[in-house]
Amino acid sequence: MAYTGIIKKRIVCPKCNETTVARLFTSINVTNYKELREKTMDESLFKWKCESCGYKARLTYPVLYNDMKKRFMIYLIPRIDHFQLADKDLEEQFKNLKHINKRIVPDFNTFKEKIFIFESGLDDMAIELTKLAISKIVAKKHNVDEIKEGYLSMYNSENNTMGFTFYIGEERAPYVQSARLEIYGKSVSVVNELAVKDKKLKGFIRIDREWAENILYRYKRGRQVARQNRFN
Repeated sequence: MAYTGIIKKRIVCPKCNETTVARLFTSINVTNYKELREKTMDESLFKWKCESCGYKARLTYPVLYNDMKKRFMIYLIPRIDHFQLADKDLEEQFKNLKHINKRIVPDFNTFKEKIFIFESGLDDMAIELTKLAISKIVAKKHNVDEIKEGYLSMYNSENNTMGFTFYIGEERAPYVQSARLEIYGKSVSVVNELAVKDKKLKGFIRIDREWAENILYRYKRGRQVARQNRFN
């Protein structure tokens, strides 16, 4: 099948130093090409094999994932640390799109998590806030200061549960913690109150743990001020 959003690039094999031409997907439209969704989630779309020695690797490069039906776009830009994407050409290209969730992510795990979140009809801002709260519970269980890496791995509205997979310690041992959807519902309320400006931003933005920590701080600070006012 002739896909769009593809470029060819010469890659030097790190094992044998031979050069191979690879096909890179710089944009993925799963509305037009549904089969690319699974190839994205199992990462087969990014696998590369040296034609000379057979060395295999996963290629990591900027790629834009677009689901027009569910109205979200995820832009994977390896190691990006900005809150908002400063790409005038890209913003100009999509400036007329309305009610589209547009996100930037720095790695594959977050890339796939965001896809799962939006496919499930969830608010990723509320998910990050929920994940932060649950991570503190898990950290206490395992007697560690904090757990920074974790991803939404299960969502079941019928059973009123969602689950997060956290990676603990230097060994990155996986640990799954489930939670009732009431916690997520509370996070939605907090986000709707404190993230109004962020929800109105038109560009690609990064919603992650750092963002959630800022929202949580503002929420706790607001409650503290409200208590002080009641006693004054």
